[in-house]
Amino acid sequence: MSTTTVETSAAVSEQDSAAPRPPKVRGREQRGLAGSLASHGILITGSLVALFPVAWLVYLSLGPDKDDYLHPGGIWDKMTLDNYAFVLQHTNFFEWLKSSLIVSLGTTVLGVMVAATTGYAVSRMRFPGYRKFMWVLLVTQMFPVAVLMVPMYQILADLQLVDSYFGLVLVYCTTAVPYCAWLLKGYFDTIPFEIDEAGRVDGLTPFGTFARLILPLAKPGLAVAAFYSFITAFGEVAFATTFMLDDQKYTLAVGLQSFISEHDAQRNLMAATAVLIAIPVSAFFYLVQKNLVTGLTAGGTKG
Repeated sequence: MSTTTVETSAAVSEQDSAAPRPPKVRGREQRGLAGSLASHGILITGSLVALFPVAWLVYLSLGPDKDDYLHPGGIWDKMTLDNYAFVLQHTNFFEWLKSSLIVSLGTTVLGVMVAATTGYAVSRMRFPGYRKFMWVLLVTQMFPVAVLMVPMYQILADLQLVDSYFGLVLVYCTTAVPYCAWLLKGYFDTIPFEIDEAGRVDGLTPFGTFARLILPLAKPGLAVAAFYSFITAFGEVAFATTFMLDDQKYTLAVGLQSFISEHDAQRNLMAATAVLIAIPVSAFFYLVQKNLVTGLTAGGTKG
């Protein structure tokens, strides 16, 4: 009996050794040199493509003459910060900055509040037409600015909100809220319903559950919505040019146009102003970058 067992075991071992083994999957850490060089090359190329326009704009802003952009090679030997000094000292730059911050922060606060409540309601409640409601929000984004300009102006005129910060904030919310509502609705869907049920068991109202339990978990998604709302309002030109009539209430994007005339475009000052305009957006991005990256890459249930 033992001899038969040994022979059988030997036969099985020979069959196992003769059977083809599945190919070994190469892990990411074992990637070949060629693959590593290719991936790094693509990343470096993409970074250069993204950074080149910004670097070129900064370079042109250091040229003292308005026609230096035609001969950029000559800027290197005569770089100066005079353009920045002129913009800060001889224009309404700080008034433009104040107007831009008022409108952008107002749009961010109001837009995120409306979008968050809208997204949460559609995510958690099943009222008649809730699906069609979200599609209606999406359809509103399909109309071009030129079509919306006249009816919006008429509405603001009837409400006496033309040439007011609040009126411009409402206009920008019509652009920011639909997208942010879709974004936050998807984010709220990733938060377990058991959290809402636990809040109701503890005696919280639906709004109390939303404010005290759901919103803290949705901080990354709120950061993405806030950043989108901020940059939407900060860099917009068409609506701000139409609805803001007082030059003291111009936003930075509209004020930038003051350096353009029919016969004379001061491109050196435009470049310097554009660089200064980018500073507040960069600062806002720095403040929300941690939650922004998490909101773009992680689900709402991750802490």
